[in-house]
Amino acid sequence: MDNKRLKSLFINTGTTIKESMQKLNETSEKILFVVDSEEKLLGTLNDGDIRRGLIHGINFADSVEMVMHRNYISLPSSMLDFKHQARQLMIKNKIEQIPILDVNNKVIDVALWTDIFGEKDEEKKQYLYSNQVIVMAGGRGTRLEPFTEILPKPLIPIGDKSVIEIIMDKFLRCGFHRFIYTLNYKKEYIKLFLKERAFPYDVNWIEEDDFLGTIGGLTLLKEKIEDTFFVTNCDSVLEVDFDNVLSWHKEHAAAMTIIGCHNEVKIPFGVLTLSNGRLENINEKPVHDVIINTGVYVLEPRVLTYLTSGARMDMNELIQTVAEKEKVCVYPIYKGWFDIGQWEEYRKNVQIIEKGS
Repeated sequence: MDNKRLKSLFINTGTTIKESMQKLNETSEKILFVVDSEEKLLGTLNDGDIRRGLIHGINFADSVEMVMHRNYISLPSSMLDFKHQARQLMIKNKIEQIPILDVNNKVIDVALWTDIFGEKDEEKKQYLYSNQVIVMAGGRGTRLEPFTEILPKPLIPIGDKSVIEIIMDKFLRCGFHRFIYTLNYKKEYIKLFLKERAFPYDVNWIEEDDFLGTIGGLTLLKEKIEDTFFVTNCDSVLEVDFDNVLSWHKEHAAAMTIIGCHNEVKIPFGVLTLSNGRLENINEKPVHDVIINTGVYVLEPRVLTYLTSGARMDMNELIQTVAEKEKVCVYPIYKGWFDIGQWEEYRKNVQIIEKGS
């Protein structure tokens, strides 16, 4: 790795969680090195470290010192059988980057998985998992009217593909290929579309007789799902490794995992803080960091027992019900969520998605 690229991965202990998330996104190397003023390595940081910190209450304004990995794995620059050792360490510890240090503990290079093993073959992942993906596609899509008065929301075009094709493609790249659609509004359009397309997926559907809310339709699947499964809205496109999400869900023994995305809520006014009628402080145009529900979830089959057959229920109600009795986990991401369920977001995100494709 050239020196300029390597230095772009350096941060210090005062770097905030938010700043490090931004840097991880910009560099795309999936790792950062926390160094001191002499560039000696103090710890490493990846998105998993940040994710674990966030679910344990760390704030976006806190420093990376609170979450960095101090017991990092490294290799000395003097090692002769460098590639062999890197290969063994990567396989044993399931890591993709190893810092190479000189005698002064300074990072002088990085061993990358792609350098040792070559590029990953994404095609080999296409049919890796049998876990099903439920696509909630029965709503009226009122936020996209008048478009949805003609076509159902799942068929909204993004370039030369419909949104549900893009969603399925994202899952397929991570090894998930079994899809079930919940249908209601303009269901014949969607059924015809799914029948006529030669998809490299296993695609089925169920049909609601009534509108059962954003999640009530899952009652029709109580006897059809026996393993951990995904649920996704038909207007949420995610750039995320769904296999990593599944592993995270299993690791935390959760009944449900919500994929959440960082978002900045900007208030375009001065916010006043009062005490006994007197001004304490004025915060001009503050920015609040929050984690937004993306509408994509991992669930255990037993969660379906919280639904009543034929009864309407929205996802927020189900989440609250499950959280009162079992563990609901959050898998936070920094970027990569595209909500196309309303016109403003659709117009903003469609160009980004097309460009990325």
